[in-house]
Amino acid sequence: QVQLVESGAGSVESGGSLTLSCAAYGYSVRSTTMGWYRQIPGRGRLGVGCIGSDGGTTYADSVKGRFTISRDNEKNTLFLQMNSLKPEDTAMYYCAADVRGYCLLPEDIGYWGQGAQVTVSS
Repeated sequence: QVQLVESGAGSVESGGSLTLSCAAYGYSVRSTTMGWYRQIPGRGRLGVGCIGSDGGTTYADSVKGRFTISRDNEKNTLFLQMNSLKPEDTAMYYCAADVRGYCLLPEDIGYWGQGAQVTVSS
């Protein structure tokens, strides 16, 4: 059974930093594309970025240069390092595994984490 367990949720002031973690169980983080998505109430989930099995990364324009996706293969964990946070980054963040198609507009996603709330105050 595959489980993606997120941690690192929190509240920060504008300009601050936060790192989300996504520990994978029953699934290898390097086996396929994994990604991060975010959602605000009443809106659909939007792609933040992803990392492919080859280690290559893709980011949404809104976070490029501020967010970094990485993984620790030994700990089987995916990370989202968020710097220079803005109030508009406030959202529920979800990690995802087995992302198919273009990761920012995926055709299908095999597994989701439970979500981690990030709140950025001005």
